[in-house]
Amino acid sequence: MGAVTAQRIVWTCVLIFTGITDVCGSNVCTSRGASTCKQCLAVHPSCAWCLQEDFGQGDASLSRCDLKSNLVAAGCAPSSLESPNSKLQVIEDRPLSNKAAGATQDVTQIKPQKLHITLRPDDAKRFTVKVRQVEDYPVDLYYLMDLSYSMNDDLFRLRTLGRGLAEAMNRTTSNLRMGFGAFVDKPLSPYMYISPKEAVKNPCYSINTTCLPQFGYKHVLSLTEEVGRFTEEVRKQMVSRNRDAPEGGFDAIIQAAVCKEQIGWRPGASHLLIFTSDAKTHVALDGRLAGIVQPNDGKCHLNSDNMYSMSTTMDYPSLALITEKMSENNINLIFAVTNPVVPLYQNYSELIPGTTVGTLSNDSGNVIQLILKAYAVSGTQTHTHTYAHGMTCLLTHTHPQRCSRGVKLDDYVSFSVEARARGCPKQKKKTFIIKPVGFKDSLSITVTFECDCKCQAKAQLNSPKCNHGNGTYECGICLCHPGRLGSHCECAEGDYNPTEQDLCSGPAGSGGSPSAICSGRGDCVCGQCVCHSSDFGKVWGKLCECDDFNCLRYKGELCSGHGVCNCGFCQCAPDWQGENCNCSRRTDTCMSNLGLLCSGRGQCVCGACECTQPGAYGATCDKCPTCPDACTMKKECVECKHFKRGKLFEDNTCSRICKDEIVLVDEIVLHDTNAVNCSYKDEDDCVERFQYYEDTSGKSILFVIKEPDCPKGPDILVVLLSVAGAILFLGLAALLIWKLLVTIHDRREFARFEEERARAKWDTGHNPLYKGATSTFTNITYRGKD
Repeated sequence: MGAVTAQRIVWTCVLIFTGITDVCGSNVCTSRGASTCKQCLAVHPSCAWCLQEDFGQGDASLSRCDLKSNLVAAGCAPSSLESPNSKLQVIEDRPLSNKAAGATQDVTQIKPQKLHITLRPDDAKRFTVKVRQVEDYPVDLYYLMDLSYSMNDDLFRLRTLGRGLAEAMNRTTSNLRMGFGAFVDKPLSPYMYISPKEAVKNPCYSINTTCLPQFGYKHVLSLTEEVGRFTEEVRKQMVSRNRDAPEGGFDAIIQAAVCKEQIGWRPGASHLLIFTSDAKTHVALDGRLAGIVQPNDGKCHLNSDNMYSMSTTMDYPSLALITEKMSENNINLIFAVTNPVVPLYQNYSELIPGTTVGTLSNDSGNVIQLILKAYAVSGTQTHTHTYAHGMTCLLTHTHPQRCSRGVKLDDYVSFSVEARARGCPKQKKKTFIIKPVGFKDSLSITVTFECDCKCQAKAQLNSPKCNHGNGTYECGICLCHPGRLGSHCECAEGDYNPTEQDLCSGPAGSGGSPSAICSGRGDCVCGQCVCHSSDFGKVWGKLCECDDFNCLRYKGELCSGHGVCNCGFCQCAPDWQGENCNCSRRTDTCMSNLGLLCSGRGQCVCGACECTQPGAYGATCDKCPTCPDACTMKKECVECKHFKRGKLFEDNTCSRICKDEIVLVDEIVLHDTNAVNCSYKDEDDCVERFQYYEDTSGKSILFVIKEPDCPKGPDILVVLLSVAGAILFLGLAALLIWKLLVTIHDRREFARFEEERARAKWDTGHNPLYKGATSTFTNITYRGKD
């Protein structure tokens, strides 16, 4: 099957290793004045070196480093040329499969599969990558539906979707499996109704209807070939209702992607994740509205009931995390959303490779057409690439991650890739991967760098050819020892011979007369130019044609003050680059107080930060109200480097990301006003404390408490004694209280008695019934004497 030329795009990938400044001119090889074979190879891919011993004798204007045609014309034997060629070797190139018949491991969807490229410095090789999504390839289709109340009519339509979708997909594949999951939003305030109590169990309480309690994400049906089960499970579903407009769909996308065993994704199948909704979705950091600050870890958290168990604990995932998990699990995400939110999801699609967007009708009636259309191009519209350390990929196409038009299943799309090496890295062999999103196939490319000449291995130290051992004979020339001059090191500095003046003159000019001896800036000694000194700088070169003061300036300074002038061209210091060395290579100027390049929120360009994280600003992108703080970012480094656990430790990225030095201390001491004290609780509920500090040299140090503060278990003896003592104390206290109450009661009764007795109206002296002990009688007849 021929390629679809109308749908062909060009993808140019340049691998950059070290900087090297090209020299513009008619003959780039001779203008650089390369004096050795290795230097000649680094000038330009077209340059060759002549190692023939008698080359150039009698003609000082000839250069051993020149174009191959010029060297041969000047008398250099082809066998004496050193000019390694860049080569591209196809190691594995199985043809693209037309149809997935039999085992999926025999299906080929990318061509070629393995390449080996040999590159000279600054040379490039271009190759074509063809990608095809074959017919009848196994398809795993997982339908992820928004079950908020506004999707009630869509749920009714979905109950009849299973059989129709299966019949439509069977036209392209006979091996289809379907699954189903649903989402609403995080079941906590302010996302859900919590008042009155009836609203928690029935969020539709206020509208006089019944619906399910709000949930985050639930996996309903694992991928199965039984279409009847899909229809049966969907019929059992009911809608729920959340309080705010956005939904928690991104939580559901991550769980559906990473819970491979529960969902049932097959390794050798195309993975389609259909996301349907009529609303916006919450994104990372929205969880702070409910007090959720723990970032989403991108792991599977389905419990025994197939419910997302960390919905109320972890924040919503970021777009970067979704991109990572979609690529990692070879999943093509299809956003089937209603018209009002299509622009939003199209923006998401631009940031998530392998994603397409379709406009869903109000009742989801056209969902089958959307899925078929998206599946037709899902496997060929995106790519991912993984490069070895030190490689950078520059994409020149306006939309490099997307085909300009749809590609049918029986056609293929071609990508033109260019691999270029700039300079010579220390590692002479590197490997990188090109892989389409959603495909198990990939292209592995190994690059070998040809930076040395073969004749260098045959160098002769203190060779007799160099005037009795006054130099090293290498690749046809003598590399003289210090203080020696001449093509064979035959002269010493200070020698003078007027008969050899012609060797110090350049080729004749337009008037036929030879140019000035040593360019008028030196003396001819032993057939070689000894250049004069200059008040402006240094003069050198075979004919004193070079100097270090006629180069580009920036702000009045030669080579911006960050390099040296080398024969009219700026040779930049290691920390600078550019035509006039005004672009800094240093990254320490972009380091934030946290020890991260541009605070991890941007890229360092010419020594200054360009912030790429939305919301980040400042000289080092350190100001970002919506970004994680220093403690959050350094916590992962403490976990992986000190405690040997956490995500970075499991991913084997700890040493690459965390450059901090760990220092164990007994207690935290404030080392500087810029030091940051941090603490957090680990998975064992222990409090870990550490301090981030950056010294004057820019070295990042993490002072970590040796032993975490963990809650200790109870002492049984102390508990028993405490309980016994408490019982005894309570008993005594109760007894004392009872005695006090009885005493108070008795005293009150006695006082009442005394009071009543005092108020009595009768007296014992006037009691008519009382008889005294004596009796008195009066004799009325007695007449006493006066």
